[in-house]
Amino acid sequence: MYSGGVEPVLTMTVERIYHRDDPILLGAPPGKPPHDYSYMHSVMKSAMIHDALEASGLPGLEAVWAHEVGGGRQLLAVAIHQQYAGHSRQAGILTSQLPAAAYMNKFVVTVDADVDPRSLNDVMWAMCTRTEPALDIEVQTRTWGSRVDPLRAKGSAPYNSRAVIDACRPFERIDDFPVVAEASRDLCDRVRSKWSGLLN
Repeated sequence: MYSGGVEPVLTMTVERIYHRDDPILLGAPPGKPPHDYSYMHSVMKSAMIHDALEASGLPGLEAVWAHEVGGGRQLLAVAIHQQYAGHSRQAGILTSQLPAAAYMNKFVVTVDADVDPRSLNDVMWAMCTRTEPALDIEVQTRTWGSRVDPLRAKGSAPYNSRAVIDACRPFERIDDFPVVAEASRDLCDRVRSKWSGLLN
């Protein structure tokens, strides 16, 4: 006995097929990013996720970026102004399960507002300097995956796992966490201005 009962199924009869030798193909088939589709998708998904996080009431949201390297789906970075203990973890877990973000997502990285979530270099730097792997990476299993994921075994259900990575300064150490050693934007601008002939 099968569950579900009986229901009508739509059918269609093909009477003619037309073609041209040099077709004009619209769209951008997915491939290894970056490509036209990943760029467009990154901007669109970033805006959708940002709007959804705002609508959820998450405080301190600075910016969101769905990275091109993950096809605009699989690697998300969320920058926040931390306001309470657990805030950074809350932002990551919430992002990982938003309907706008959950499909085929594998990595969500939360960063402090001083980190540009659009810069893959800055996000990776934050992970290397502000993430304690044993404490700050949570793995979720049997989450919403995709049948087109190359890691999915043939015939298996389209689940995937995902990591929520807290790359924010520990909340209890915000006031005494080491200062970032870098030249100020003002200094960089003055050096470029003074030495522009040598730096071009």
